[in-house]
Amino acid sequence: MTFDAIIKGGRWFDGTGAASAVRNLGIRDGHVVAVTSEELDETGCPEVVDAAGKWVIPGLVDIHTHYDVEVLDGPGLAESVRHGVTTLLLGSCSLSTVHVGGVDAGDLFGRVEAIPRQHVIRAVDEHRTWSSAEEYAAALESLPLGPNLAAFIGHSDMRTATMGLDRATRKEVRPSRRERARMERMLAEALDAGFVGMSAQQLLFDKIDGDLCRSRTLPSTYAKGKEMRGLRSILRRRRRALQAGPDASHPHTIITQAVGSIGWFGRPALRTSLLSAADIKAIPFVIHLMRPLARVVNRLGADFRWQHLPVPFEVYADGIDLVIFEEFGSGAAALHLQEKLARDELMRDPAYRRQFRKDYESKYGPRVWHRDFFDAEIVACPDGSVVGKSFGQVGVERGGKHPVDAFLDLVLEHGTAIRWRTTISNHRPAVLRKLARDPGIQVGFSDAGAHLRNMAFYNFGLRLLKHVRDADAAGTPFMSVEQAVHRLTGELGEWYRIDAGTLRVGDRADLVVLDPDRLDAALEEYHEAPVEQYGGLSRMVNRNDAAVPAVFVSGRRVVEDGEPTALLGRERTGQFLRAGRGGAAVPAPAVEAAS
Repeated sequence: MTFDAIIKGGRWFDGTGAASAVRNLGIRDGHVVAVTSEELDETGCPEVVDAAGKWVIPGLVDIHTHYDVEVLDGPGLAESVRHGVTTLLLGSCSLSTVHVGGVDAGDLFGRVEAIPRQHVIRAVDEHRTWSSAEEYAAALESLPLGPNLAAFIGHSDMRTATMGLDRATRKEVRPSRRERARMERMLAEALDAGFVGMSAQQLLFDKIDGDLCRSRTLPSTYAKGKEMRGLRSILRRRRRALQAGPDASHPHTIITQAVGSIGWFGRPALRTSLLSAADIKAIPFVIHLMRPLARVVNRLGADFRWQHLPVPFEVYADGIDLVIFEEFGSGAAALHLQEKLARDELMRDPAYRRQFRKDYESKYGPRVWHRDFFDAEIVACPDGSVVGKSFGQVGVERGGKHPVDAFLDLVLEHGTAIRWRTTISNHRPAVLRKLARDPGIQVGFSDAGAHLRNMAFYNFGLRLLKHVRDADAAGTPFMSVEQAVHRLTGELGEWYRIDAGTLRVGDRADLVVLDPDRLDAALEEYHEAPVEQYGGLSRMVNRNDAAVPAVFVSGRRVVEDGEPTALLGRERTGQFLRAGRGGAAVPAPAVEAAS
């Protein structure tokens, strides 16, 4: 038997949670054809990877990204692939580009996902050749995809295309029966095309960009019971997933969504993945309510999961440009203004400052940001004397100024040149360990492709594996490496019903070779990487190339020693994975015989 690639001597994990073992893997025609303790014949094999001392795992599955725009111009999606992600889901948080045109897409994605609006408009309008979900999937597969893609259809996408963005974002407007029927057809057509389900949104500080409907919440947040019941009914019958962001300002809606997942009176459960199981610094007790909620409804017949980021949720900001300010009135008022002069005038206004201080000091009620400028470190500023200090410290040093005034003064003085960071959740390692092994929780929520200047979490999977390995080395294990790999791979592929996440004979050869000795502190270091598709805008990333010697998609090597190969993004290795259907390997281009 000849092979296209051999991975020899690595500790092999199959993605099911079964015991790992040192094995040799043989790959041919994009599939794993041998997993054995015996040596494989390397004769004529063009790609032999010595994985001795390394881990060989299925490619990671990232269930929450916003690559819907970037994939059009940069289909290699190298920033995720280089960290071992070989399958990712588009269309999160009610946002997709299946039905809306460029301007509407720019308004929907630009502000909430911090993706430059002008680039969204250009990319969608330049590439749009589709008018249906099936055509959208085909258009993606016409690109030289690096990883495999699966997708949700976004509720805000369907609602905008059906009602128009203005009507879709007015509280007093309800879709007509005909409009509801059209959205239901859109959803059914997307499920026919293999979409994994629908994403919706209730979170009220996700705001629209542009001029027409600026600062209104996303269209999905305006949907009422009749509209949602029709869409949920289709998902329930088809056994597809609903991904949703809850309205944290109205906690009862979270309970309603969890209970709504239960399969009452013979109906199938509504497969529901809700954002987010986070150990929020502002309200630390809430995580101890979220976990039991999932446990209770699942015992009653639900199929309910929380989406969880398994690393500290550290965010960066340039000046006041950060989504957490959307959650209270004075912060949202500043972000509403696009012109710097108008913002500056607002921030100088004594009445505005009084309101900001009042909002800041309001510590009660649901919120995400802990509202503590003493817990906000300045990391870059033209005035080097403030770097390394908190805004609270600066206020103390400047005559005992209120932290809000110290913050606003520095933003007025330096604008976006002042850069700062804070951790808003997942700050307690002991709680992270509990969440990582909780069966009511899915590991994911990277936000890859969005928040370029605020921080997305492209290497969250590697960081979870580091956490597991470190705990084991310290004699305080909380889960096995096999369990962690399963949570990042096979468990997700199975739940979303896509052909991904396992590495057995017959499986597609989507795999990662990891060096466990390099799962170290470098994984948490920050780097800047320009994004060509967005005019060279610098993206914040965590990066440790030494941890990933190799990544294969469809049996072809797309990463070598942490760096993308020439193949990635130039030849198609990935495909659009359809829910409930197998995904054959993408064939390598035929090599013409020499004349």
